[in-house]
Amino acid sequence: MSIARLQKEMLTNLPFHEERVDLACAFRWTARLNMHEAVANHFSLAVNDDGSQFLMNPNQVHFSRIKASDLLLIDANDPDTLSGPNAPDPTAWGLHGAIHRNVRHARCVIHVHSIHATVLASLADSTLPPIDQNSAIFFNRHVVDGHYGGLAFEEEGERCAQLLTDPKVKVMVMGNHGVLVIGDTVADTFNRMFYFERAAETYIKALWTGRPLRVLSDEIAEKAAREQEDYPGQAERHLSELKAILDEQEPVYRN
Repeated sequence: MSIARLQKEMLTNLPFHEERVDLACAFRWTARLNMHEAVANHFSLAVNDDGSQFLMNPNQVHFSRIKASDLLLIDANDPDTLSGPNAPDPTAWGLHGAIHRNVRHARCVIHVHSIHATVLASLADSTLPPIDQNSAIFFNRHVVDGHYGGLAFEEEGERCAQLLTDPKVKVMVMGNHGVLVIGDTVADTFNRMFYFERAAETYIKALWTGRPLRVLSDEIAEKAAREQEDYPGQAERHLSELKAILDEQEPVYRN
């Protein structure tokens, strides 16, 4: 067997290989969208039934370089996680560990400081109003945390996790901080993160005009949100297309 084929088989046999590939794609595409934060911010994906074991990016590695094999396998119930030689970032452990311990429906967790979502998080009222189709997706489906308490170490992570107990709420606008998005899969969560940032951008730029906003009625906003939730396969196709592009341009992400 050739060395190249042996290496390929070893990589393919990594635990949770397909999940790792999806997550690596999400990291690299987030960097392409300029929604990364130097070597900070974190994504995670639960890989067991109760969500206590999850994949997460290694400490201080740029999103544009992350490969499937780089991802750490973390146990949210292991108190010695931060003392190991391959320990994650302490704030990543504090925030993501708390959510995976306490919020079983949060299978995938994406946290970014993307520009427009963070601008929204900096406003006195950080609620996203339904002024277009994208923002209507999040009507009654996001929560605002107005009690920023510093870096997301364990105590702050536990507090944030309590805001996500309603399964209908998929986005937390972290006041004075950024945004956190949860979902069922990498595709579902990345797609939601992408559209929340687009919706926040539209809202912020609409505010720049200084003109009155045309806000949708609660009835129509809720209808649009439900229709998006029932729209078949859009998130999966979105991620599939991104992987197809990376397969052509930088296939090393699968390694």
